[in-house]
Amino acid sequence: MEPALVETLIVARRGRGRTAGRLLLVRVAIAFPVLLVVSLALFALAGLSPFDPLATYLGGEYQSASQAQREAAQVAYGLDASWWSAWWRWACALLSGDLGFSSTKGRPVAEVLAQGLPFTIGLSATALLIAAAAAITLGAVAGMRSGSRLDKTVSALATALAATPPFVVSLLLVAVFAVGLRALPTSGARAPGEPYTLGGIVSHAALPVTALALSQMPWLLLSMRSAVVDAARSDAVRGARARGISGATLLRGHIGPMSVLPTLALLGTRLPEVIAGATIVETVFGWPGIASALVDSATALDFPLFASLSLLAAAAVLAGSALADAAAVWLDPRIELAG
Repeated sequence: MEPALVETLIVARRGRGRTAGRLLLVRVAIAFPVLLVVSLALFALAGLSPFDPLATYLGGEYQSASQAQREAAQVAYGLDASWWSAWWRWACALLSGDLGFSSTKGRPVAEVLAQGLPFTIGLSATALLIAAAAAITLGAVAGMRSGSRLDKTVSALATALAATPPFVVSLLLVAVFAVGLRALPTSGARAPGEPYTLGGIVSHAALPVTALALSQMPWLLLSMRSAVVDAARSDAVRGARARGISGATLLRGHIGPMSVLPTLALLGTRLPEVIAGATIVETVFGWPGIASALVDSATALDFPLFASLSLLAAAAVLAGSALADAAAVWLDPRIELAG
């Protein structure tokens, strides 16, 4: 390749990198007011909930408590304030670094997040990376052989898997690999009474990671397969074929870059599904993450924990969408930012 052409490509890639960086800065600026509105909506909806948070605080003593005792407890726990006042106190405490105290976990929210967040992030990120890699590879192979027996088989399996709930996939994996073959542990991230070790975490994570990856892979695979089929019919690819380019070279140099963009865009929007799937998978496998705590805090109206987890989930969705768009801008020179 000519040095001048190489220099031109490097300059163009750097320009796209700067454009992608500007896009990320804009998305970060937009994220702050969005998260502010989300937090307000959370407290407003919680204020309309029929559940009584005092029942969580009092536990078994709730039924036997008199009306005067309940009113005194509401004042003591700050449950007598309006949702707006509750949000304001929470927001002021958050700005000072205090995430509050979780009534469902019985300890500060910061401790709950510090203990469970690494497990949830590790589980979700690993599963999503595996799902994306497998979906892009299988989707590309199936799309390049559109109409073949391999394409029909892969598409049918992906469609069937997309219609299978994550908890069913989880239970099937447990039945086969944990109960039937006894090859992998069924729950937790360590053996009972043992400390956490890298080997123990990896062996315990095998089934939940597989279950979550299988639940996320079908739509990515079908999207990649469809994009490859469309790209293979484009004029640019027809021209490449006319120049004698075929096989893996055609896929890597022409069809792949054109097809991966829709899959990247879909990948950025899959984070809500990943969070929902992680909640189910963590519950089935007893994984010590925080996804299941989101449901517990919502039903018990554990405001500090629920608000923190919900904002983290919203921030993850915004970050995923921004990163997917930035990757598309960086990869495709046809995409430009307006203004």
